[in-house]
Amino acid sequence: MSTTETSTLKPEERTRCEVWTRVMGYHRPVSAWNPGKQSEHRERRFFKEPRGQG
Repeated sequence: MSTTETSTLKPEERTRCEVWTRVMGYHRPVSAWNPGKQSEHRERRFFKEPRGQG
């Protein structure tokens, strides 16, 4: 499969993905967080900083 191809799965072939993230130095599954923290995680904006020059 090339990098431009995508794979399509049937609904019965799909499974839920467990998302882990690092908070305060510990890696934890987002599903273990309280509802307020899970809501905050969904609202986060992800970005890449440009490389520094030098």
